Amino acid sequence: MRAKYLLQVHPLVFSEDLPTLPKELQSDFERLFKPILQISPNNGGILNCHKLKGRLKGYHSLEITYNNQQYRLVYRIYDKPIPKRVKVISFDVHDPAYEKAQQRVS
Repeated sequence: MRAKYLLQVHPLVFSEDLPTLPKELQSDFERLFKPILQISPNNGGILNCHKLKGRLKGYHSLEITYNNQQYRLVYRIYDKPIPKRVKVISFDVHDPAYEKAQQRVS
């Protein structure tokens, strides 16, 4: 299926977040999560997602469970201006993912 959204990734996701994740999640980021965000970021495709509140209002979180651990991939959808874009802000275990996202958007 063709991508509907241009994917942008915060530089710290590559330098800080991904290297600390299990190898399987690192490969899933490229193979699975990026395509989901490029095609259906509003509903998460095969994964659950939800809109965030508070300081992260306007952002979404992809819900990922791996080895009984909860991970979150935090992103924002920009439908305008064209081209439509999704910007990934953080990817980590549940609470640290939100803490990093708050730091990176302020």
